Amino acid sequence: MAQDFRLPDLGEGLPEAELVQWLVAVGDTVALNQTIAEVETAKAVVELPSPHAGTVTALHAAPGDVVAVGSVLISFDTAATAPTPTPAPAAVPPSAEAASASVSAAAAPASEPNLVGYGAAPRSAARPQRRARVAGTVAAASDTAVLEAAPHDAIQFADVVERAVERPRSTPPVRKLAKQLGVDLALVEATGASGVISRADVEAYAERVGAVTVAPVAAESAEPVETFELPRSGEAGERTTRTPIRGVRRVTAEAMVRSAFTAPHVTTFLTVDVTATSELIASLRADRALQEHRIGIMAVAAKAVCLALARHPGLNSKWDDAAGEIVEHHYVNLGIAAATGRGLVVPNIRDAQELTLVELADAIRGLAETARSGRTAPADMMGGTFSITNVGVFGVDAGTPIINPGEAGILALGAVRRQPWEHRGEIALRDVMTLALSFDHRLVDGEQGSRFLVDVADILREPGRAMLLQ
Repeated sequence: MAQDFRLPDLGEGLPEAELVQWLVAVGDTVALNQTIAEVETAKAVVELPSPHAGTVTALHAAPGDVVAVGSVLISFDTAATAPTPTPAPAAVPPSAEAASASVSAAAAPASEPNLVGYGAAPRSAARPQRRARVAGTVAAASDTAVLEAAPHDAIQFADVVERAVERPRSTPPVRKLAKQLGVDLALVEATGASGVISRADVEAYAERVGAVTVAPVAAESAEPVETFELPRSGEAGERTTRTPIRGVRRVTAEAMVRSAFTAPHVTTFLTVDVTATSELIASLRADRALQEHRIGIMAVAAKAVCLALARHPGLNSKWDDAAGEIVEHHYVNLGIAAATGRGLVVPNIRDAQELTLVELADAIRGLAETARSGRTAPADMMGGTFSITNVGVFGVDAGTPIINPGEAGILALGAVRRQPWEHRGEIALRDVMTLALSFDHRLVDGEQGSRFLVDVADILREPGRAMLLQ
């Protein structure tokens, strides 16, 4: 029996999504709830589970296609395999699970219904529009280590399906290097914990097998990759690369513009001696019972923010223009700004005020790992009440952060530097950092913002003061 699976609304109300990669091919036999594809919305990369057990008969989109919600994505022959239910993969985000729960309705013979869980009805039965691609290589994310809560997503997905099985995971520059060295990535083993093939893995394999550098040549492909011509204006036209503004970067840009020109921003700075906090972190990391928790300055700052927000609720509120009300939150959903290869994301820690320092450290680490892999669920980026961004991991002393829409403030942590500082009436080398607080002046006046910042700084200066704010 032939069954079609239409792209569902993944719980975000978005009209379309980009197909990142297929995890199955025509002729493959799949089980119920087996992950068949990865799609990228404007907020996250989501894994799609199969709604049927059977044989794949057709793939109606290619990697890179932008598919409208409700359009046919894949077809199955369910007569070939009995539908034996299997547990859903643990990695499937809640939004994808919701799509799976209602997916059987898509196979109903009704004519183009507006299905529950699928969002808007299909706008067109035509093949999804293939998005133009940039000719050339766009620089990939840095492979530097994730520091505190500023993870970098080093995982980019394949542009075309080159095999009937899942492709080796690597970044575009690594794939380019492998092609130049004549290395088949399917034969290269990833040495890192992430399972992503690195440049070092390719070079080590090439040296081991004696692969030689070959000049790139135009090869015939079963599926051509579409490109668009860059505008030319003498030499200048050939020395530029144009990248479509899409996905997370587009949504983030729109949100930042809306925030900057809606909420009147005020930023205040305070430089503080955090030597005591540095010593506390060193002692905690030396404790064998706590070593696996990786407690750092970000976790201590998060705890300080939660304690200070209890004393200054104006910083934990929301301006509801439609209702004409100020909404004060009695909980803290603490946003952690994370820079990734797909753009800035701000997932939040729910009810952060209830967590201990160790639990906050674990939560921040979890957010970092999820963002690095591109698997941050859309729901995790909604409902934040206050945010923290750590610009210090880039060696920056201070900045003027833009408030996340719907929140009253954001705290930027600068780099911790060892420098001469007045201490107990003398000059000594101390660990010093600058805090920058941006707040919505409609909700918070200068006095409230300053007192909040001083409370956070006092805890970082003397962590024992946290005992007084409990």
